[in-house]
Amino acid sequence: MSFLPLRSRALPDGETIFVNDSGRFFLGADGFVGRLIDGAETEGDRISLRAGGHLIEDADSLAFAAHRRAVARRIAPAAPLDYLILVPTLRCNLDCSYCQVSRVNIDRAGFDWSEETLAAVLATIDGLACDRLKIEFQGGEPTLRPDLLRAVMEKAERFAQRQFVICSNLQHIDDELLAIFDRPDVFISTSLDGDEVTHGRHRTKDAETTSAFFRNLRFIVDRYGPSKVSALPTINAATPPAADDLIDAYVAYGMDSIFLRPINYQGFARKRHKQAREQDEAWRSYYEGFIHRLIARNWADQDRVLEETYFSIGLRRIFQPGRERHVDLRNPNPMGYDYIVVDHDGAVYPTDEARMLARSGVIDLSIGTIEMGWDSEARELLNSHATNQFDPACMRCVYQPYCGRDPIDDLARYGRIDMPRHDTAFCRRHMHLFDLIFRLLYTDCEKVRYSLAQWLRLPSIPDSFGEVMA
Repeated sequence: MSFLPLRSRALPDGETIFVNDSGRFFLGADGFVGRLIDGAETEGDRISLRAGGHLIEDADSLAFAAHRRAVARRIAPAAPLDYLILVPTLRCNLDCSYCQVSRVNIDRAGFDWSEETLAAVLATIDGLACDRLKIEFQGGEPTLRPDLLRAVMEKAERFAQRQFVICSNLQHIDDELLAIFDRPDVFISTSLDGDEVTHGRHRTKDAETTSAFFRNLRFIVDRYGPSKVSALPTINAATPPAADDLIDAYVAYGMDSIFLRPINYQGFARKRHKQAREQDEAWRSYYEGFIHRLIARNWADQDRVLEETYFSIGLRRIFQPGRERHVDLRNPNPMGYDYIVVDHDGAVYPTDEARMLARSGVIDLSIGTIEMGWDSEARELLNSHATNQFDPACMRCVYQPYCGRDPIDDLARYGRIDMPRHDTAFCRRHMHLFDLIFRLLYTDCEKVRYSLAQWLRLPSIPDSFGEVMA
């Protein structure tokens, strides 16, 4: 018999979660943990471990091959480029205190794509070899240049599977924009921080501007339905809104998914919200309470399913490896391959956060230009650190198979990429996330199990998820 390598972590209730390299897991009570440490496993222990894929007969080459394949499924490949984040303008018609981009005023010149940059973007799209394409328009406020949006969309017509996401503050809508929004392949992403008072306090502090946003949001949702529109809140962790108030704000527009996002330590936020550098225990407590409110509301009203987006992403990382492309949790996290960011001046960045750091004057993480290409030494240097596979702390961490690596976040917060993992905000965030997920997975509460099944798109949670090695 051969034991596959196991990592472990004690949970607050005194039991211990065990995970192997493929992501298979089980919960061990004190008695089992003691036997495992002493090498005194019972025959029943070995039978259970073998059934769970943690103990393999030495001659069972098929089982070893299956384990290696399961490990390989969790390794993110560098796929062909099929996702572009495009910034046609850095100009914006708002001045939000926590803007993470460092936008410029609407009347500034020199912050839109030049004719040369537009031509290079269109040539890049024309040369893509992928079968499907997703383009996200960021800013600034991209709807200030509908002509550039149309030019890109027209060039992408040849892709049978295509999707365009326009990130907009929805302050202004006219017939020209509606003609773009009417396209079935166009989706709208906006920010919704809560009710009008909360949203206005965070955004503009101007009542009429705030009212215009809510009128436009209602108009868009009524015209297209909520499936056309997504939104996310930016939350000041020092004064977060009540969970039910925030949920109600989304429910009012038919939105079921809420991506809780504390103020990002980027752009203007670095100067105006210095406390955003770390996410402390108060934020984690708020996040956990929010999840429990969603669970309670889902049970009380089973006609709709409410979810926190990042929690669901974490669940899928555990149970559906290979299906989730969210970059925070990919490992390795191949940067500058399957997606790139093209800024207003044609500079290419590996992530939107890297663009923000450059705009803030922290560090230039551009990997090339849209005109000259981005197969550069800078890209390879970043990618050499974009994995958790060789970090000493990560190699011992029980959640390594599910977690990722974000050196750009470390650079933003600490100015270095070699911080001990457990001392980083990235690590603390994800240790808390996965601790919470596993505590909920092993609860007998019917309400909890109902929401977990819904978030995993399953009819129910199998009982085997709750088995404990006693």
